[in-house]
Amino acid sequence: MKLDLSLYLVLDPVMCGGFDATIKLTQQVLDAGVTVIQLRAPQWKKRDWLRLSQQILPMSREARVPFLINDHIDIALACDADGVHLGQGDLPLAMARQLLGPDKILGLSISKAHHLQGDDCLLADYLGIGPVFPTGTKQDADPAIGLATFRDWMTQIHQPVVAIGGIGASETSDIIRAGADGIAVVSAICAVADPALATRTLGQLIHEARP
Repeated sequence: MKLDLSLYLVLDPVMCGGFDATIKLTQQVLDAGVTVIQLRAPQWKKRDWLRLSQQILPMSREARVPFLINDHIDIALACDADGVHLGQGDLPLAMARQLLGPDKILGLSISKAHHLQGDDCLLADYLGIGPVFPTGTKQDADPAIGLATFRDWMTQIHQPVVAIGGIGASETSDIIRAGADGIAVVSAICAVADPALATRTLGQLIHEARP
């Protein structure tokens, strides 16, 4: 499955309004053009992650959109997700690759300059860099790096990059012009009245910002 990072949704089922509302939103945004979905549900028990994943996977597979699990390799294995997104404190990517096999997608969070020098960075299929801007979505997020630092880091990176953190419609064009392959959003889709419209709007902004 091709990895297109253009419009990467980090799906927060609590922000979406619960289990059923998340299923409905997922179908809406798949139809509207989301290109990757990552499930991140820190307030949920693993059984609920698994149950939701088993509902979403047939939808994402039909749309040919990768479905990733945040942090939890066991859940990714249990539901046969398309990959995982790992943080700096999670399992080393070499071990994750051993467990998941050669064909699954491995993403890695980067929030500090020294992370770019680590072995894990070279093993990742893509890097999630941020927070670029201040965000209230993730309570334990590192300080925002800012657009200038993001632009500087992009000159040092050879993997695909998705930017995350405080990104909405007004930030999208600058991020893409700074060199990102895509934007990752949570509240810009999960917390709006019309997720499909928000998805289409962001997709259009991404398209227009590209050279």
